[in-house]
Amino acid sequence: MSYDLIVIGTGPGGYVCAIRAAQLGMKVAVVEKRSTFGGTCLNVGCIPSKALLHASHSYDETKNGFASMGINTDAKLDLAKMQAFKREGVKGNVDGVAYLLKKNKIDSVFGTGRIVRSGQVAVTSPSGETQTLETKWIVIATGSDVTRLPGIEIDEKRVVSSTGALDFTTVPKKLIVVGAGVIGLELGSVWRRLGSEVLVIEYLNRILPGMDAEIGRSFQRILEKQGIAFRLSSKVSAVETTGTGVTAKVEPAEGGVAESVEADAVLVAVGRVPFTEGLGLAETGIALDPKKRVLVDGHYQTNVTGVFAIGDVIAGPMLAHKAEDEGVAVAEIIAGQAGHVNYDVIPNVIYTSPEVASVGKTEEELKAAGIAYNVGKFPFTANGRAKAIHMTDGFVKILADAKTDRVLGVHIIGANAGELIAEACVLMEFSGSAEDLARTCHAHPTFSEAVKEAALAVAKRAIHF
Repeated sequence: MSYDLIVIGTGPGGYVCAIRAAQLGMKVAVVEKRSTFGGTCLNVGCIPSKALLHASHSYDETKNGFASMGINTDAKLDLAKMQAFKREGVKGNVDGVAYLLKKNKIDSVFGTGRIVRSGQVAVTSPSGETQTLETKWIVIATGSDVTRLPGIEIDEKRVVSSTGALDFTTVPKKLIVVGAGVIGLELGSVWRRLGSEVLVIEYLNRILPGMDAEIGRSFQRILEKQGIAFRLSSKVSAVETTGTGVTAKVEPAEGGVAESVEADAVLVAVGRVPFTEGLGLAETGIALDPKKRVLVDGHYQTNVTGVFAIGDVIAGPMLAHKAEDEGVAVAEIIAGQAGHVNYDVIPNVIYTSPEVASVGKTEEELKAAGIAYNVGKFPFTANGRAKAIHMTDGFVKILADAKTDRVLGVHIIGANAGELIAEACVLMEFSGSAEDLARTCHAHPTFSEAVKEAALAVAKRAIHF
């Protein structure tokens, strides 16, 4: 078979790239090693984790929050049914991608793809048969895999990655989470709400490395009030499974006396690495950087003509929406259009309760760059909607250029932060100022009013605080 474009991988970056290319008139095929489309995100990542986050939050609110609103219930957990709810959500999404690929007349080839040379992809089916596909262009969109720690074997039963942590059949009485990043905090909060005693162990001296430091400190205090314990500046050097659980060796990050900590399970959530194994990159001479990411130029092309890469396999934040935008951009570039991604406006969301969302620069980044800025903050304790429904944790923080008032960064802890951040993204995409945001009428009573008030606070003229 001969195509204009073959996309290896059907995660958010891959399937979006394929669809956009088909819209632009190309004959497209996708290669997928799983039996379902959607990659890590839809199958064992974004989608199932959000289903459990939502379900566990609903359970926790029913058990611990409804009484204060005059609703008396007797909440009982049926974990098997909750897991079925999760699987139903996953199926709906992967089936949706299958429909979109078919709708856009994209051929699907199931098996493991390997680049033979520029313009040629070999696909080995699950039964071991290999076929070779010809194409003008190839896009690598194979995503990422979990990072493993030396000496700690993940069995996805008691010592689990994010994949195993989505599939517990019983609630661990005690859960150790290794890593205080997004994945560890999201899944840790799921099992805390369902009854686990959760201890998060982080090598650094703060949670959420890379995010605004003030946001990290405030969020840690909120999570501690919810019952999650933290041990910072610490590392897990070994994990042993026992007949009833696990024993983790925990010691100071800089070295020292190790302490044994017992638990029912350990979640290793220390990040992800590009998945490039078996793609034939070394054989075809495709260059990687020191972090094993595929090197690309400003048009996402590798050093091998006609071979492109997007998403988690290249530099940048490992986020599904970043991969999607790159998928659209590379399809348009291949078609001769001006595909582009603005990496200064890539939002990041943590789907805990409350949510955490950010876009643009942190205070630490602005200070390091020597950029003078003004800060506007507004707490949800002063927001009418938040007070009315007892959801007052968190605040909005806006960073604006001291000379031009252009918004450089927005950081939010609070209910619906993942939705609220979109307003900031649109504003920043058009190089908007804090005053532009402050003079935009916001509906009352809404959480979004806190965003407007934070913009007002940049000029020290917040009304309600």
